[in-house]
Amino acid sequence: MSLELWQIVLIGIGSLFFGLLVGSLIRRQVSKKKLEEAESKASSVLKDAEHDARNTKKDAELEAKDIKLQAKTEFERECQEKNKELQSMEKRLQTKEDNLEKKFNLLEKKEEETHRVEQSIEDKKKHIDGLEKRYIDLVSDTRRQLEQIAGISSDEAKRQLTESMMEEAKRDAARMILEVEEKAKEEAAKKSKFVLATAMERMASDYVSERAISVVQLPSDEMKGRIIGREGRNIRALEAATGIDIVIDDTPEAVILSGFNPVRREIARISLENLIADGRIHPTRIEEMVEKATKEVESTIKETGEQLCLELNVPNVHPELVRLLGSLKYRYSFAQNVLDHTKQVAYLSGMMAAELGVDEAKAKRAGLLHDIGKAVSHEVEGSHALIGMEYAKKYREDPDICQAIGAHHEDIEQTSALDLVVDAADALSGARPGARREVLEAYVKRVEDLEKISYSFKGVSKAYAIQAGREIRVMVQNENLNDAESVVLSKDIAKKIEQEMTYPGQIKVTVIRETRATEYAK
Repeated sequence: MSLELWQIVLIGIGSLFFGLLVGSLIRRQVSKKKLEEAESKASSVLKDAEHDARNTKKDAELEAKDIKLQAKTEFERECQEKNKELQSMEKRLQTKEDNLEKKFNLLEKKEEETHRVEQSIEDKKKHIDGLEKRYIDLVSDTRRQLEQIAGISSDEAKRQLTESMMEEAKRDAARMILEVEEKAKEEAAKKSKFVLATAMERMASDYVSERAISVVQLPSDEMKGRIIGREGRNIRALEAATGIDIVIDDTPEAVILSGFNPVRREIARISLENLIADGRIHPTRIEEMVEKATKEVESTIKETGEQLCLELNVPNVHPELVRLLGSLKYRYSFAQNVLDHTKQVAYLSGMMAAELGVDEAKAKRAGLLHDIGKAVSHEVEGSHALIGMEYAKKYREDPDICQAIGAHHEDIEQTSALDLVVDAADALSGARPGARREVLEAYVKRVEDLEKISYSFKGVSKAYAIQAGREIRVMVQNENLNDAESVVLSKDIAKKIEQEMTYPGQIKVTVIRETRATEYAK
């Protein structure tokens, strides 16, 4: 290597060491300066922290003093309030103590006064006992003197006085009875009319209910819903097709058909029974069943009328009259079937006419047709006798027969023996024993109900319905009821009869209570 190159290398190395030395010195100076600045800054921060700490401590001390002051003030206020309450309670207690003291003093005074009153009462009682003893002695002396003067004892005087009062009471009772009887005679006509009107009013509703309804039995209560149908369409269709009201109520497994036309009611009954048996219940099926039942009933009516005319040997009766005769099968009058009644009247009229020498054929024919007006009496106003006479004239019956039909209830004057025969036959059929069996059953039931109501009361030993159910006599147990309770019992029985029974007129309730004493002489 050349010398110049070594020189350059040495100069470079020297420059490098020098640069490193100078850089090291410069870094040392810079680090020292930064250290001094950091120490200065740390010192400043420390001073600021110490200043802030002192300020915070002062603030905390001031806040603590304020809290302490407030707590002290609050405590003093509460103490003052407690003191005030205690003072108030002390005053109230003192007041109560004063009041109790006053009451105690007052009670002591009253006790002393009560003791004085009791002592006074005791003294007065002793005085009264003495007076009472003197009174008894005086009464005894006076009674003894009166008995000596009158010559009779006090018991004898009581007996005479009692007999005198009883005689006077009997005279007064007899006078009152006569007055009541006279008043009753004056009001007899008015009272009898009222009783008759009451009887008709009470019996009318039962009779109409019995003869204007039919009952159809159901297999179950679920069938009621099917009869009604959705939104009531089935029941409306049935009512519209038959003209009969259908009543579906709480009656178990039954539907009531209500209407005054017995033929329509029969059609409705047959239709409903067929619908129930078929099981298909809807408006179209209802119309089919009603039409079928109508034809069936019409056929039955026609056959019944023809059979009746054939049985009685009454020929050449107009077909419309035959139909009306057959419809009487569904009519009732006073619990008697009109068709059976008509047949009986025809037979009776024929027999009576034969005995009297009147035309037997006319009599039988008139008897057969005499109640023909009842088949249409609910559709036409007027008496059934006059209605029947008009229908007989319409279908060209003999004038004598028309006259007998119209006169059998004396709506028109009876002018011939035929009129009287038909009238008598009608009366015999309606009034003969057994003709109105259901009326007898109703009477028997009323008598049984009277006795049953009487037995439902405590103390009743026996009960007897007498006077055709117009009086009930009740025997009561003597040891269970006294006289006053017997009077109350009669009123209670009468009230229960009024509430639970329907009857014409009035029912007399007699309660009998008696005491029997029996002894044997030996």
